[in-house]
Amino acid sequence: MISFAHRVFMEVAANLSFSKAAQVLFITQPAISKHVKALEDQYKLPLFERKGNSILLTEAGKKLNEYLLQATEIERKIEYDLSILSNLSQAAGHLRLGASTTIALYILPSILSGFQREYANVDVQLVNRNSEYILNALLNHEVDIGIIEVDNKLTTVSYRPFMSDEVIPVCSAKSPLAGKSLTLKQFVKTPLALRERGSGTLNALLKSLSALHIKPSDLSVKIRLGGTEALKNFLRADQCLGFMPKPSILRELAEGELVEVPVEGLKITRDFFFIRRKGTEDYGLTSNFISYALGHISNAQ
Repeated sequence: MISFAHRVFMEVAANLSFSKAAQVLFITQPAISKHVKALEDQYKLPLFERKGNSILLTEAGKKLNEYLLQATEIERKIEYDLSILSNLSQAAGHLRLGASTTIALYILPSILSGFQREYANVDVQLVNRNSEYILNALLNHEVDIGIIEVDNKLTTVSYRPFMSDEVIPVCSAKSPLAGKSLTLKQFVKTPLALRERGSGTLNALLKSLSALHIKPSDLSVKIRLGGTEALKNFLRADQCLGFMPKPSILRELAEGELVEVPVEGLKITRDFFFIRRKGTEDYGLTSNFISYALGHISNAQ
């Protein structure tokens, strides 16, 4: 098993900061330095290069961190695989899950609730960010599995389809746009509230507009907001048009707070995928979660 000194090193490597590692591990900064020094003495090589107030991994440090990330994955596989030998319901382990906002806020809660009732000994950590952030978190070994919208597939990542949804143009019921349909010529002149760059919702919109020969520079963007809830609350208070994933506004549509504003020829659908690093597909816990989530979605349809 990985020693505590190695875990200290990995935390420093992840944050490139002795003080941040100390905060995460709840030990003093001198204790952090002591553990790192012990490893440097053990390997007879410097693991960090100190430049003023910042630090960088040396080549030896990068290599050690790479092997420790692999060892951590093996350690977690051992924990899970041994725990299910007698009974699958006794599965134990740690599942680090990352999901784009729509999935994290509106799809996963019921899935995670049922999954944890069935597998009570599995600890789940959920990271909720935009698709770009989750992909990077996966590649940096910060999560084991992600659920995101996918535009371009990477050779270092494996993909498995999860579900599809629709992004629709909406406005406040109090907006002058309510009850109208827009031509494309009217649409490009309409004030818009959009998600931040890196958002899967925004990428899906831009992809559909591109098929209609409309460029981002053609749009009348009034404001960009980070996060689905921020955009939803802004649209409820403002008069401009925005694009929201339909699962995120079912209540607001039913209660009449937000209304759909059809745009000529514009239909936005997007596909969500489970993503895992190539070579980790045989990790039983992530495979188990994928099977459970797919079953849940199938039963809900």
